[in-house]
Amino acid sequence: MSVDRVPSPLRVVLTDVNAEVVQAWRAAFADTPGVEIRRGSILDEAVDAWVTPTNSRGRMDGGVDAVIKRHLGAGIQLRVQRAIRAQFAGSLPVGSAVCVASGAVVPKFLISTPTMEQSSQNVRETLNVALASAAAFQAVHLQNAEAPGSIRSVALVGMGARTGRVPARVCANLMWTGYTLFHDFRFDDYDDLRSTVVAQLDDIDGGPAGERVRITPPQRRTAGRR
Repeated sequence: MSVDRVPSPLRVVLTDVNAEVVQAWRAAFADTPGVEIRRGSILDEAVDAWVTPTNSRGRMDGGVDAVIKRHLGAGIQLRVQRAIRAQFAGSLPVGSAVCVASGAVVPKFLISTPTMEQSSQNVRETLNVALASAAAFQAVHLQNAEAPGSIRSVALVGMGARTGRVPARVCANLMWTGYTLFHDFRFDDYDDLRSTVVAQLDDIDGGPAGERVRITPPQRRTAGRR
């Protein structure tokens, strides 16, 4: 069953080496308390979980994925792909995520969520950033439901802004959409999450460049599989 959100003390850090992305975040999240924004590498963030934008096969061969794999070691890709095989039959849909143990003390977890189906795919004309951001926060909900308090802080980069070539302003606004949905609702089913996001954003023509869109949480209903 999809359930209303219980208030969470989650600390959220948005960090990116791209100054344009950071500036766009500051505008999009200007009236959103509890979100830390800074310019820098996600590798410098001492949080419980890092979020990495990936591809549907979990191949960590480009962008932030590759940076994180070099830092955590090749075993992290094996864990991500093992989780994708176990939970999604080997192909992780956009709007879904896996959360795996990182093998490190900091962060304890890596959340992988695809912004694209294939490596280096241009996703600027899609809603993939909103779907990936919502899925990342959904993964936090699910991990904390399984092990309460295991993720109390999370860091994200500009989803799709580098390899996916999504304009910084669009990226920031769609990430805000995903973040606010996290505060309003929790899904038990990624299929439910995807259908909710797409149904309300599908007429935006690739994402709102000049405005933020808040998704209205669906009515409580019975959910199927995760």
